[in-house]
Amino acid sequence: MDNLSDTLKKLKLTAVDRTEDSLEGCLDCLLQALAQNNMETSEKIQGSGILQLFASLLIPQSSCTAKVANIIAEVAKNEFMRIPCVDAGLISPLVQLLTSKDQEVLLQTGRALGNICYDSHEGRSAVDQAGGAQIVIDHLRSLCSITDPANEKLLTVFCGMLMNYSNENDSLQAQLINMGVIPTLVKLLGIHCQNAALTEMCLVAFGNLAELESSKEQFASTNIAEELVRLFKKQIEHDKREMIFEVLAPLAENDAIKLQLVEAGLVECLLEIVQQKVDSDKEDDIAELKTASDLMVLLLLGDESMQKLFEGGKGNVFQRVLSWIPSNNHQLQLAGALAIANFARNDGNCIHMVDNGIVEKLMDLLDRHVEDGNVTVQHAALSALRNLAIPVVNKAKMLSAGVTEAVLKFLKSEMPPVQFKLLGTLRMLIDAQAEAAEQLGKNVKLVERLVEWCEAKDHAGVMGESNRLLSALIRHSKSKDVIKTIVQSGGIKHLVTMATSEHVIMQNEALVALALIAALELGTAEKDLESAKLVQILHRLLADERSAPEIKYNSMVLICALMGSESLHKEVQDLAFLDVVSKLCSHENKSVAQQASLTEQRLTVDS
Repeated sequence: MDNLSDTLKKLKLTAVDRTEDSLEGCLDCLLQALAQNNMETSEKIQGSGILQLFASLLIPQSSCTAKVANIIAEVAKNEFMRIPCVDAGLISPLVQLLTSKDQEVLLQTGRALGNICYDSHEGRSAVDQAGGAQIVIDHLRSLCSITDPANEKLLTVFCGMLMNYSNENDSLQAQLINMGVIPTLVKLLGIHCQNAALTEMCLVAFGNLAELESSKEQFASTNIAEELVRLFKKQIEHDKREMIFEVLAPLAENDAIKLQLVEAGLVECLLEIVQQKVDSDKEDDIAELKTASDLMVLLLLGDESMQKLFEGGKGNVFQRVLSWIPSNNHQLQLAGALAIANFARNDGNCIHMVDNGIVEKLMDLLDRHVEDGNVTVQHAALSALRNLAIPVVNKAKMLSAGVTEAVLKFLKSEMPPVQFKLLGTLRMLIDAQAEAAEQLGKNVKLVERLVEWCEAKDHAGVMGESNRLLSALIRHSKSKDVIKTIVQSGGIKHLVTMATSEHVIMQNEALVALALIAALELGTAEKDLESAKLVQILHRLLADERSAPEIKYNSMVLICALMGSESLHKEVQDLAFLDVVSKLCSHENKSVAQQASLTEQRLTVDS
């Protein structure tokens, strides 16, 4: 280290004189010291004030330039040296060296800039201001097709520099995307796929850039899907495949890329991985099975990619996914059920699947998870059943297959996601199915649970679905017994509150259910309607200009139905409904205006 102090002193003198030979000797000595103990040598360099001198040594025509850049690259491996490098004014001369024709100078300059940018806001900012990124991208473009080892090493360094420059920085990543880095990197990957270091650098770059929404369109306009699938097929090592997975997952969020990946044959690769790893208990294999099956489900979220893989229900992929549901592997059961839920996104697919026995498979799966079951599997299987129940022709078939009974087994679940899907499935099943709605509506345990969930303030989804199912039981059954069960269980106040929901569809469902209650069982519900302040709420809905036409219409229908109750009739009279209703007689919506006239007559006759 004493020797190092001498070298630094000597370097100060020779830097001024510019005697190349002795300068070169000093630089070699520094590089040697850095190789032996980088941190200590870097501290000495910083303390000596020599960094400022380096700026004047970074000149294109000097034979020492590459060595000076190399020393900067070495010292910038230390976090504490990055800001001093910026403060010493090294960025601008380094960026100017990027125009050099000397490959060694370019390589060491790329390393120096990359290391200064690593995790350093100041470094990145200085390179940004000096315009370094654009020059590096231009180099990548022009050198892209040359496959000799020295050039590939330079390309790898330049890719690494761009990564350090933009890592976890959205605005700099967006800048690179605008400069057109994506098509260049995809081309690099295609040409240099035999070079492991460069391939890895491209994958890291893709992983970073793919997180940005603005990158997806650019990726979609390249052949990235083909290149990644081709690379994936060649990989045997878990780590390498994992790197590709990390790029595939964010890219596959884009529908156009989903389809490209399907067309490039990714699904076949994923199915093969599942087959290879399904019986393994090795940690890496379990992780890879999860990643592959999750990605498979993600690909099915795109309408076109999903339909392509469904192939009218005859496709090999669809059949393989079906075979996951009865498997003993929870991850595959989950992926299988989620895949079915994704296939069940149009009526044709749903009808085909129900006709071909998928419901029984899902009910068997649910049965295996009733006691201390896997919540994610329960949730996924219920999601699939809910989607399958949407087409009208499927409802009766699913009801007679016993889906209601299978779903009701989860009524005791304390998990909001399961509760939410359970409610949605039942609501879909009873839509326009009077008998099923009546049967469920008389099920006291169910109705009591719904009333309890209507108060689940922490879980808005569960609360909303419970209200909607309560209303649906009345609307579809039109049954006095159902209404009595709901009144006895304390459900009326929730339907009245639902009429004030911010969602018009829910308001409407509540008002129609309340009108049926008033028409069929007003005496039973009278006290609850009073204490829930229904009349005041209706007055508010009619007076509010923002209320939708159908809300005004159904509120007036309900007012007329309430006149059969003496106490509610009195409330209506006390609130001067006539004024509000009279104004609505000239409403622009014909149905509202007509109903207002009828309501006005009724109110006048009964006053």
